[in-house]
Amino acid sequence: QVQLEESGGGLVQAGGSLSLSCAASGRPFSSYLMGWFRQAPGKEREFVASISWSAGSTYYADSVKGRFTISRDNAKNTVYLQMNRLKPEDTAVYYCAAYSGAGSVVSTSAYNYWGQGTQVTVSS
Repeated sequence: QVQLEESGGGLVQAGGSLSLSCAASGRPFSSYLMGWFRQAPGKEREFVASISWSAGSTYYADSVKGRFTISRDNAKNTVYLQMNRLKPEDTAVYYCAAYSGAGSVVSTSAYNYWGQGTQVTVSS
């Protein structure tokens, strides 16, 4: 069992930056590939970024590539999402999740532990 808690969301103007954190507790955090997803009102939850357990491999959705950076600190049991050059279309609830080990890393069904989410709102 892994418990995840996101923080760092808020309201920001277009072009601004926000940094999200996801603190993990429970089973050894360092053994999990971690992902960030987001869900806008009326839309399905979508993949944003993922990072391997060693932080040696990262993967991004095309919509955020070059603007967002995922990182992790296994000593602090925390994964981060640095979001720069934010756009109004980035507005969503952002979730961190722990990968189950099976399935595509971009698929929500491949993650079996989720946080409660944090709201990010980007004004134009």
